Amino acid sequence: MFSDPDVIKSSRNFVCIRIESYESKENQDIVRSYLGGRFENTAFCILSPDGKERLTRAGRGPNHVSRDFDDIAKISDNFKAKGKLADSRVPDFNSFDLALNVSSADQKMLLFVAVGKEKYKKIEASLRPLAWDQNFIGKFNYDFESSENDWAEKLSLKRAREGYYLVEPDEYGLSGKVVKALPIDTKIKVLMDVMISANQDYADTTDKKVYSSHVSKGKRLGKTIKMAMPFGEDRDGDGIIDHRAGSRRR
Repeated sequence: MFSDPDVIKSSRNFVCIRIESYESKENQDIVRSYLGGRFENTAFCILSPDGKERLTRAGRGPNHVSRDFDDIAKISDNFKAKGKLADSRVPDFNSFDLALNVSSADQKMLLFVAVGKEKYKKIEASLRPLAWDQNFIGKFNYDFESSENDWAEKLSLKRAREGYYLVEPDEYGLSGKVVKALPIDTKIKVLMDVMISANQDYADTTDKKVYSSHVSKGKRLGKTIKMAMPFGEDRDGDGIIDHRAGSRRR
């Protein structure tokens, strides 16, 4: 459904939020609140602009809410946007590890920004016109980290230096290759040109994943990612997480 051009076009009228459900108990509690207390890795619901009123029933995904996405899309007709898209914050991940993992799953390049806390607000604001440009929306993921954080090793770098890093995630999102590194004071137009060129090369040389075989291969190779919250649930109340067969995320 989400690859349907009409669905993509309709989604532009919504603020789409992807809950990082394994990153914190608070996020898991949000998911549970939409699924009658049970936990799954996804939940879907359309909310009013203030986030307080549910405008549809909740389910695992759009298909559990309506079989016709046009019915969902029409909801936006009742709410006229007041802000400008270019003023929206650049999406960020809870951690660099998660950014790599999701970028690999999405098969997108990652613009990783290593910047000191004192410069973060200025740099994030300067990237908004880029992130929300029609030629960039949906083509890249973004992550901001302090230049002191422990991320350089996963990119095979000797030192963690401030700057922009255009990263190609590995097959399972456990490490990445720096395609291009630029100083933090690089002009946005220059950064945009570099990203467009690198993304074209990435698209031309990257085979689309077949997820059934991808997951099977990952199991054979023992590829796993450790999240902040455990996989599965304690369904029998014995204090031990019960794992469903095949439920472990990779």
